[in-house]
Amino acid sequence: MAASIVVFGSLNMDLMVRVARAPRAGETLRGLGFLTNPGGKGANQAVACARQGAKVAMVGCVGDDDFGEVLRHALASDGVDVTNVRSVTGSTGVAVVMVDAEGENRITLVPGANELLKAGAEALAGQFLLLQCEVPMAEVVVAARCMHAQGAVVVMNPAPVCQLPDELWSLVDIIVMNEIEAGELADLPVTDPANAAIAALSIRKRGPSTAIVTLGSQGVVLADDDGCRHFPAMEVQVVDTTAAGDTFIGAMCAARAAGASIDAAVMRGIQAATICVTRSGAQASIPYLHELVEP
Repeated sequence: MAASIVVFGSLNMDLMVRVARAPRAGETLRGLGFLTNPGGKGANQAVACARQGAKVAMVGCVGDDDFGEVLRHALASDGVDVTNVRSVTGSTGVAVVMVDAEGENRITLVPGANELLKAGAEALAGQFLLLQCEVPMAEVVVAARCMHAQGAVVVMNPAPVCQLPDELWSLVDIIVMNEIEAGELADLPVTDPANAAIAALSIRKRGPSTAIVTLGSQGVVLADDDGCRHFPAMEVQVVDTTAAGDTFIGAMCAARAAGASIDAAVMRGIQAATICVTRSGAQASIPYLHELVEP
């Protein structure tokens, strides 16, 4: 399959526990439910792109265990090309996700096979490249360098947040961050659309032509050559915020790959993420294109 979007990133099995609230240090609480669900920021974004109609190829690494086989099958069932999802000796990545009564999550990640991912040039060909920080950063840079040279649009989601290498900044076209990530990268507090705009403008100066800050219930701020715009969120009862950011990014990139303007793509991302937070789990919560209503 000729992919329009290549996702270079992580695959994890999510082990999700529902709680009324997070336990304090040394405290044991009774959980309200348990769920295993395919996840990983890379795989989540690949599924989000595919369910929005894009042709997607995943480049990743899983272990030679049952979780690895389940994750490959889950991606393939959504039409994602898994030719370049390698299986290696050892354990697949695992994320332990605690979700409280407000729908907020706390995540502990064990990378496993994700740490062995390599960027092979033969696997990297498409119009868009999606990157995150759950795989080795040196390989992220190689992937960005390779696809930037081909003229692809490089999209960076700096999560979990870390300081990006100088070379990577020069290769990224679009950077998508939540308020925590934007605050860390811009070195200022991001709590509302006003200071999100300041952070986005500051981050653009480091290389990306487009900087996007997602603010949950406060919407999304976009900064590009046309200035800053704020897109309000859609009001909804939140059940679980897991994969909401990945859903936004996948839907936004799928819309751009289909020829939508950046503003229309952001609105598509907001719609998809709004549906996502009304459901439980990572990939289980990601909506399909037919579930969205055109703005």
